[in-house]
Amino acid sequence: MSIKETASALFQTDRDHVSVYFAPGRVNLIGEHTDYNGGYVFPAALTKGTSMAIAKRSDQTITFRSAQFDQIVTIDSTELAYDKTHGWANYPKGVLVELQKQFGELPGLDFYFDGNIPNGAGLSSSASIELVATYGVADLLSFSLTRTEMAFMCQRVENDYIGVNSGIMDQFAVANGQKNQALFLNCKTLDTELVPLELGAYKLVITNTNKRRGLADSKYNERRSECEAGVEKLRALFPAIETISDLTIEEWESSKHVIKDDVIVARLQHVVSENGRVQKAVSALKQNDLETFGQCMLDSHKSLRDLYEVTGEELDVLFDLQGKEQGCIGTRMTGAGFGGCTISIVHEDHIKPFITNVSTAYEKAIGWAPECYVSDVGDGVKALEEATI
Repeated sequence: MSIKETASALFQTDRDHVSVYFAPGRVNLIGEHTDYNGGYVFPAALTKGTSMAIAKRSDQTITFRSAQFDQIVTIDSTELAYDKTHGWANYPKGVLVELQKQFGELPGLDFYFDGNIPNGAGLSSSASIELVATYGVADLLSFSLTRTEMAFMCQRVENDYIGVNSGIMDQFAVANGQKNQALFLNCKTLDTELVPLELGAYKLVITNTNKRRGLADSKYNERRSECEAGVEKLRALFPAIETISDLTIEEWESSKHVIKDDVIVARLQHVVSENGRVQKAVSALKQNDLETFGQCMLDSHKSLRDLYEVTGEELDVLFDLQGKEQGCIGTRMTGAGFGGCTISIVHEDHIKPFITNVSTAYEKAIGWAPECYVSDVGDGVKALEEATI
């Protein structure tokens, strides 16, 4: 049964009254923990993501259902406050709060979500839910919003409603991704360049540690606070800077002595060097220099492990195993860290042994198996055509 037919039965309405939308997950190829520091990132939208069916109701009731969760959340359209017991439904609820602020009272709505992004894997399942809800409701109710406005709206949901001080990267990539393109994004200016992801005989392989991570309790906010504390010290020399990314490498090296906390120095050292790696990696990709791109990925993980300290045993075991496999020219953790996934560039002739060897050794070392899948790069949030639903 299609998602439209399933939703029609659940909503007890004609299928012609049901609209269906899709938002992808995202994978960040390089540029980690730089987005909220005003730096560079290089994400791409995935073909995995979240489908959502939605229909208007004749009353003021709003219902949230999901194929992945048994819980059904039913509320009145005026009862949109955060409720811990509502779990995953708080993400679309937060979207409705933001839409209500801008466009006024909302009608009753039925929602049904069906996704294939592993929860807590660092592939932006939350941003996917937020964007598909925003895009779908805006389309259904004829609200005028650009994709960038939707991205910022969903970031506010994370920051103000969910309580995670995330940057703009996840929402921006999910909103603006394009098939077979990665987004080279300056997170301060939002200057964006779509770069063809031409990997030749190489493929992207995502490996899930199967250690679930949650942004709110994974020291994400702590890392952001450390960076902000360091920037405050640097303002003694550079009063106008807003983030560490405002400094060149040379300016950082000549000024970091004003910060006496070695931990904060390490955090900022990662951000400065990671910004440089993103620019180097993008330049290499444009020149079809995959070896250099892969080396930037390896260096990124080492910096996240040693300076930013957000990897953890599971990600580091994967990194070590994958880096030794024949045909793998680059690998790194992707996402906030503390569990989640790695992203690897692997020659198509070696993908099968790569997955087998890594999975076997990881399970032996950690005690449970990872999940591996070859990833394609797809479009950003969109309405689904009738033929596909």
